[in-house]
Amino acid sequence: MYEDITYEAILQRMLDRVPDKFDKREGSVIWDTHSPTAIELQILYLELDAILREAYGDTASREFLILRCKERGIHPHGATRAVLKGVFVPDTIDVAGQRFNIGDMNYIVGRKIADGEYQVECETAGKAGNQFFGPMIPMEYIKGLQSAELIEVLIPGEDEEETEDLRQRYFSSFNENAFGGNRADYLEKTNSIPGVGRSKVARVWNADISPADLIPEESVAAWYDGIKGMLDGEVRHWLDSVFQAALQKKLTTGGTVLLTIIDSEFGPASETLVQTVQTAIDPETNAGEGFGLAPIGHVVRVESAAAIVVDIRTDVTFEPGYGWGILRAPIEEAVAAYLLELRKEWADSSSLIVRISQIDNRILNVPGVVDVQDTLVNGTRRNLDLGEYEIPVLGGVSG
Repeated sequence: MYEDITYEAILQRMLDRVPDKFDKREGSVIWDTHSPTAIELQILYLELDAILREAYGDTASREFLILRCKERGIHPHGATRAVLKGVFVPDTIDVAGQRFNIGDMNYIVGRKIADGEYQVECETAGKAGNQFFGPMIPMEYIKGLQSAELIEVLIPGEDEEETEDLRQRYFSSFNENAFGGNRADYLEKTNSIPGVGRSKVARVWNADISPADLIPEESVAAWYDGIKGMLDGEVRHWLDSVFQAALQKKLTTGGTVLLTIIDSEFGPASETLVQTVQTAIDPETNAGEGFGLAPIGHVVRVESAAAIVVDIRTDVTFEPGYGWGILRAPIEEAVAAYLLELRKEWADSSSLIVRISQIDNRILNVPGVVDVQDTLVNGTRRNLDLGEYEIPVLGGVSG
């Protein structure tokens, strides 16, 4: 705003106010006394310009943007630690609480999943914890342990929230008022859970009965499995309908809510992440009672978006010296990047379409590719239309 107010301009204005009968040339007493003042005034204008920039959400730097966000009850999401699945042999050894190492990363073993399988948390927060798999080395001797291996990410670690993402949340807070279990409230609370990348919320339907009492326990499920084979016709159909409705928590006193999520890597959520979100939003053991983030009376079911495998078959013409052996990996990376772009748009779209034209375009941009034709998606020459709760993941690309 004050770019034109420079040291030279300020000094000249000051000297213009001094009568011409005095010596105002550089090096004169008047010039020497006015020059330091002009410098200080220029610094003052620079500071004033900085204050104005930091006072508005669209121009504030991170430090002052955080202060503006606090006025709206918004705080930057901190870095979180990745939770992975570790497999230990033999499966009779209890390794809970033990620490292991892969390269520069240290891990600590947490809750047991099954015999020989444990949740393993990376001690370093951020996405770096999602990247290492394979054999682990125990940091202290464990008698009888034969092998330890990380095999998959259960809850992805996340880096600290980017400044521009925080700025977008700040502006969104003026457009949608997240309050009392409305749609914006569910999305805000769900997306803030570590490991969740995007989410969709949908209303199911209501009834006038206790939610927890209608969810079948194991003994009821066993009775159901034993008796359904003895029934037929309308009785069997009715019992199946009621049991499935109760199992899926569609019979409730208040509203039933469906939360569909993908993880922070924009892939399908693991069962561990789904259960983590379920417990945080509406614990199954106290469904609808308001012990989670969901309002009392809301029975919430959390699911992962369904991963639809996309297999690509295409006829590629290569430049001399190139072929599938050299370019298969770059071609698959190009197509995978396109599918990732679609998954990032999933939460804001009613459905996704995997377009053959886009696939051809991405492959054509790979250096060494001359032409692409006859592309098939899952064996057909048509675009792949996905449902509202489906996301595309690459199976492979072949010629």
